[in-house]
Amino acid sequence: MTLTPITINPDSFPADLRPLLRNAMCYDSACSPEMRVIFIDKDNGYFLKIGSQGALTRQAEHMRYFHKKDLTARVLSYISEEMDYLLTEKIHGDDCTAEKYLARPEKLCDLLAEQLLRLHAMDFSDCPTQNHTAWYLAKTGENYRNGTYNKDDFPDSFGYKNEAEAWAVVQANRNILQNTALIHGDYCLPNVMLNDWHFAGFIDLDNAGVGDSHVDIFWAIWSLRFNLHTDNYRQRFIDAYGRSKIDEEKLHIIAAMEVFL
Repeated sequence: MTLTPITINPDSFPADLRPLLRNAMCYDSACSPEMRVIFIDKDNGYFLKIGSQGALTRQAEHMRYFHKKDLTARVLSYISEEMDYLLTEKIHGDDCTAEKYLARPEKLCDLLAEQLLRLHAMDFSDCPTQNHTAWYLAKTGENYRNGTYNKDDFPDSFGYKNEAEAWAVVQANRNILQNTALIHGDYCLPNVMLNDWHFAGFIDLDNAGVGDSHVDIFWAIWSLRFNLHTDNYRQRFIDAYGRSKIDEEKLHIIAAMEVFL
């Protein structure tokens, strides 16, 4: 995690946030055209996410739910005005891209598989998003119609020759994915926090809900390859999670969807 010191004007934030921001050291933690994240170095630490109006509604809802299961930080405030503001406590530890974790890839691979198994075995009867698959398909279709085709993060397009070929796979398999597990939705190394090799919590839960476990399996395998710069841990992860629980064809279908997301 890169932290860049910044100077902010507390009076430019909603009134409820100003007391916390005054006399606090603040750092840019992440910045994108869609989202800004500020680390507030005060007390035990806080993170403040800022997005367009309504952009953080799902994340706030999912974080509150996952916190009840001791899976993420506590939400302290969610304010939706001209902009959205989501204030949470800090999760103590480092994400899985920290060098001390990448230096032991076998242990990291096994830990990620074991933690994912625990998540997928949890009761989800009261989860606020009960049909992740419908949302996932709708988002894929919207992006396809808008001309989104991700060639930057996935330069080989997961083996699909073009967007038409990938979209044909999505269309032919719309009914394959099932809502049978509580999922993170973006289960990659930067979104899993560890404290001295012990699970500390998840971050970035916008895509969570009750969905198909293969969405998380897909992202775990992709992230291990991306962050470790090798595909050598794919089979190890599958064995650690449980080979009999994984349908390779579903991973192929999810790949077709992800080139549009």
